[in-house]
Amino acid sequence: MKRANDRAADELRPIKIETGVMKFAQGSALIETGDTRVLVSATLERRVPPFLINTQKGWATAEYSMLPCATPGRSTREVSRGRPSGRSSEIQRLIGRSLRAVLDLTALADHTLTLDCDVLQADGGTRTASITGAYVAAVQTVGEAFLQGDLSRWPFAAQVAAISVGIVGGEPLLDLDAPEDQSAEVDMNVVATADGRVVEIQATGEERSFSRSELDRMIDLALGAVPTLATQQNQALAQILEEVEAAGSGRKSAPAKDERDLWGKPES
Repeated sequence: MKRANDRAADELRPIKIETGVMKFAQGSALIETGDTRVLVSATLERRVPPFLINTQKGWATAEYSMLPCATPGRSTREVSRGRPSGRSSEIQRLIGRSLRAVLDLTALADHTLTLDCDVLQADGGTRTASITGAYVAAVQTVGEAFLQGDLSRWPFAAQVAAISVGIVGGEPLLDLDAPEDQSAEVDMNVVATADGRVVEIQATGEERSFSRSELDRMIDLALGAVPTLATQQNQALAQILEEVEAAGSGRKSAPAKDERDLWGKPES
């Protein structure tokens, strides 16, 4: 099928990630994927949920919301309803799980990392953009804490990103925009690490069931795109990662040279 801007079936929309966009946030990122724009801030606090008290572990959690005019036609602010919608609750749990999957929570001992994801403009893929941007904001925040000595060990064990994929008009397509998402027969979101390990897959037959071969094709499309997302993350984080590596080289917990990919270190 013909896609907007003549995109190929396996082609991502243009991606842009800008860091340090909020004056008072410990870490922040504005991620743009096509016409979708998500603002993410990260906060690290010395507290943990009650179930983690005295466990020497930390936590990571997320909140997700969409501005009233992020979509055509104004939507009601969820705060006016008194609670998040079911969709928002599902998405923020997904974001939290995705970050926890690549964090050593013992290295975050007695700290909670909170990711606030606010959709400024929605044109498909807001939850996956939130995860990709949340990693960037989180690394900034954790990096500053590591440099200041508030964290003795680097807590990230891997780099994580996410992308949508689906079947539209019988064809598997990568990175669905809003019109494609609305007409998709099958919809899928894939969260994965930069080295190709799967964190989570959400796949739904919206209008029909799908075969194992179609599932495999969609997963292949998604995993093939994650390295490109990881490169964009690395470029946005290059400075803080250089500083963290320099500081960590003198610590016993610093990673060996062959483990740099687990830091999200840009390849030379």
